[in-house]
Amino acid sequence: MQYLSLCLLALSIIAAPLSAQQQTPPTQDKQWKLVWSDEFNYTGLPDSEKWDYEHGFIRNNEPQYYTKARKQNALVSDGVLTITGIKEQYPNAKYNPESDNWRHKQQHAQYTSASLITLHKAHHTYGRVEVRAQLPQGKGVWPAIWMMGINRPQLGWPKCGEIDIMEFVGKDPSKIHATVHYPIDDPNNKYAFRSKSGNINVTKIPPFNDFHVYAMNRYPDRMEFYFDDTHIQTFYVDTAGKGPENPFRKPHYLLINLALGGSWGGPIDDTILPQKYIIDYVRFYEPIEPQPSN
Repeated sequence: MQYLSLCLLALSIIAAPLSAQQQTPPTQDKQWKLVWSDEFNYTGLPDSEKWDYEHGFIRNNEPQYYTKARKQNALVSDGVLTITGIKEQYPNAKYNPESDNWRHKQQHAQYTSASLITLHKAHHTYGRVEVRAQLPQGKGVWPAIWMMGINRPQLGWPKCGEIDIMEFVGKDPSKIHATVHYPIDDPNNKYAFRSKSGNINVTKIPPFNDFHVYAMNRYPDRMEFYFDDTHIQTFYVDTAGKGPENPFRKPHYLLINLALGGSWGGPIDDTILPQKYIIDYVRFYEPIEPQPSN
């Protein structure tokens, strides 16, 4: 989930799309052991032992209001988690007409959705993160599966690092994106960052017609991103620096959200709403063999 409102302050490195014939992931059961998962085999709100929520207006000038523990926006039933983006008026709990902060100036939101996070619940360093999901469709939808460093509350973004395992914007339904954002030194801009992005063309296998697996294999020296068995890109950790401040040598937590509109999502087609983002499972694996420190 890129902080695109800051992109004018950033330097970007954009990788070309990769062929579907390039790398396939290693055999999962030989390399990894399952250490955390939610199979969504229950009914009701997402398991509070595993998930928390972002709440309110959050980032990128997105107009949706993320609700907390509201079944209309995040519900587990029939073996899946469904995150629903809705066109509706909803009160802003942080409304302050005197505030200059865009998050507080609106008395009511016109859209609602949900953003689930594992911060303070579960984190991941090396191994595999795997999510099986069916995406929403239509102009304005922006579903994502992504990670930020667990030190984000202390360091802020981008110093915590950001790993976008999957992003999809409905205005361009031909591509699935995988991106890594990392900080760079700039004494005049604490938000300076670079990005390395890859994407895959999904025109022939629309991700909103069926379930697909979105995954990242993370090693001390690199991160590999996959759409089903198709390799999207590899990011080499030293790209973000060889010192201890490199955010990708530290644990990250997971976020799964459905944004609407905003700086990358673009104008919203209200006629398509509500839209559903359906997640079959979320799994964290760790290596069976210990990983050397890098």
